[in-house]
Amino acid sequence: MNPFYVRWRVLIFAVIVSLTCRLSVVAADEQSLSKDQIKQFLLTAKIVGSKQASKGVTGTSRLTLSDGTITHDASFQGIDEHKATAQVGIGTELNFVDSYKYNIAAYALAELLGIDDLLPVYVERKWKGQSGSLSWWLPVKMDEVERHKQKLTAPNPDAWNNQMYKVRVFDQLVSDADPNLTNVLIGEDWKIWRIDFTRAFRLNKDPKDPKDLVRCDRQLLEKLKTLDGNDLQAKTKSYLTKDEVKAVMARRDKIVAQFQKMIAEKGENEVLY
Repeated sequence: MNPFYVRWRVLIFAVIVSLTCRLSVVAADEQSLSKDQIKQFLLTAKIVGSKQASKGVTGTSRLTLSDGTITHDASFQGIDEHKATAQVGIGTELNFVDSYKYNIAAYALAELLGIDDLLPVYVERKWKGQSGSLSWWLPVKMDEVERHKQKLTAPNPDAWNNQMYKVRVFDQLVSDADPNLTNVLIGEDWKIWRIDFTRAFRLNKDPKDPKDLVRCDRQLLEKLKTLDGNDLQAKTKSYLTKDEVKAVMARRDKIVAQFQKMIAEKGENEVLY
């Protein structure tokens, strides 16, 4: 065999092995990153590419970030609209707000409640001179709209329902004015993520859909009971107003009271898991 051809094959093989190993290391590094490391990556990694996201109406962009070792995509939302009135669906909303800041506030609240695994990591960052929320791009296979269209069911209904119960409690707590099913994402292992809170944190003091409060995780209920308004104010001081924090706490009180009433009527095992 031609010695030159042999050397060329060896070189190509070495390059392929090197690239494969590098990709394996990157994948392993991504999986092993802590939430704090993900935050740091989102805040500091260089933005090396961008394109418009395929879904959403708030000008979401898909950015590619790299720190020289890890390359990963992130979702950027820079919307920050404030209007005296806005047409929303078939109604009119007063003091309308659609802001990236609520994404960051939602993640901060989820951290306080110990359910931040339901959301992607959100941080604040500037891109092209515009401030916005930047979140870790998730390994998603479908959203809830697609699941319903395909009439798919989770292989473990109990695990699925337990995730959805948390999502419903959180939705009532943050009072999202636009909680559509495209904002519920599903991973390969039927892991659920809730995204996009730019129209959350309304000022209503009551949960909008208390009928959605069916069951609750025991640890989440305890976290709700001990949630401190001052802690929430401090953790979200750049993203929520004092009135918005007060509204969260008022809804918290109603949510806890409803679950306590349900426990008294049905028994703890029927309500908590």
